[in-house]
Amino acid sequence: MSNAFFNVPKAVNEPVKSYAKGSAERAALLKEYERMYHQDPIDVPMYIGSKEIRTEDKKRMAPPHEHAKTIGHFNYGDSTHVHAAIDAALEARKAWANLPWQDRAAVFLRAADLLAGPFRERMNASTMLAQSKNVFQAEIDAACELIDFFRFNVQYMTQIYKEQPESLPGMWNRLEYRPLEGFVFAMTPFNFTSIAANLCAAPAMMGNVVVWKPAGTQVYSAQVIMDLFKAAGLPDGVINMITVDGPVAGDIVFKHKDFAGLHFTGSTGVFRHLWKEIGQNLENYRSYPRIVGETGGKDFIMVHKSANAAEVATAMSRGAFEFQGQKCSAASRAYVPSNIWPEVKRIFTEQVNSFKMGTPEDTSNFVNAVIDERAFDKIAGFIDYCKGQSDAEIITGGSYDKSKGYFIEPTTVVTSNPKFRTMCEEIFGPVLTVFVYDENQFEETLEMLDSTSEYALTGS
Repeated sequence: MSNAFFNVPKAVNEPVKSYAKGSAERAALLKEYERMYHQDPIDVPMYIGSKEIRTEDKKRMAPPHEHAKTIGHFNYGDSTHVHAAIDAALEARKAWANLPWQDRAAVFLRAADLLAGPFRERMNASTMLAQSKNVFQAEIDAACELIDFFRFNVQYMTQIYKEQPESLPGMWNRLEYRPLEGFVFAMTPFNFTSIAANLCAAPAMMGNVVVWKPAGTQVYSAQVIMDLFKAAGLPDGVINMITVDGPVAGDIVFKHKDFAGLHFTGSTGVFRHLWKEIGQNLENYRSYPRIVGETGGKDFIMVHKSANAAEVATAMSRGAFEFQGQKCSAASRAYVPSNIWPEVKRIFTEQVNSFKMGTPEDTSNFVNAVIDERAFDKIAGFIDYCKGQSDAEIITGGSYDKSKGYFIEPTTVVTSNPKFRTMCEEIFGPVLTVFVYDENQFEETLEMLDSTSEYALTGS
């Protein structure tokens, strides 16, 4: 029994390392990248309870920037593995839910310290290798943001627990917070290693048990996440990682009486489908499942006529093309006033044309490969469409090549049509569309911006 109020360490943002030439962190990271690149292909299991599960169905893993290179395989499961993961989670639930909150917090604070220290190079290198992130993008995602998630979430957890009702004279109202009655299903995307870990870690921190299905293109770094959790002392069965077909998992998870929550990041279409599935099965559940989701974006840059042209150009080039535009928060459309467009265009094209493109181990490459062939073909299709339209002009990029890796040049389209296809549809790649508006029609352009696309995630 604990007879004390515990104050957790105050959370502060993890400093981002520079990886400058000659620095120790740069040498250590590139050494780990080379080790992982040259090691024998790894075999990533499913993690169900205390067991590492392997099957006869192996899925190949390859770097997006060198798709002929095999870096490993992961084991593809079926419905039996989904059932087993749910059973393992529910078996672990009572002990984990009854564990004092400070002991749960200690696991994730330990994970933060391990990631800031001995796991940092491995987590970053795995993200560079298998998700084709450059060194800086990997550092701010796989290391710093995930460390921040662990530490700040522990602090937020204590804030939640401190929220107590008022008491009138003669009574003492007390509120205890308990985990959901069942298991949480976490479905995570390829593009952020930190999101993949956080979507299962955040519910677990609050005493929940989790069945986690990572994206197939992120399994390489997902294994490092599971190793990190184990090293930090997370009990078996609290987070169970399965690699199975999405519909196979969904057919079991969303019909299970103990399904208690969905934690999702991915496409809008998939999330809508999952929400409908949950709604159609409401009568089957012990309680009402909690649904948390973040979906797509068609993010805008709205520029006023008084803006600084150089700042606008940098916001466009960095916002649109970091990590090849494969972020739901990436700038995808820009509305630039006519009075500053010539200067913005000059600086912007100069910046974009200076970007180097290639593999992540060359840290001078700002642009790397898109995640897989499916994404490559989709993005290339958008670029080909733009080339054939009379109301669009490509001012940067426009070329692509998948002979060795899935490389697409940072492509900028200028259109005279504010409802042009690439102003409306999510691309999720290195394509930015610019509409130049009359400098004196700011308010009208805002209205047009708001009605152009169904997406409303971020803007600047």
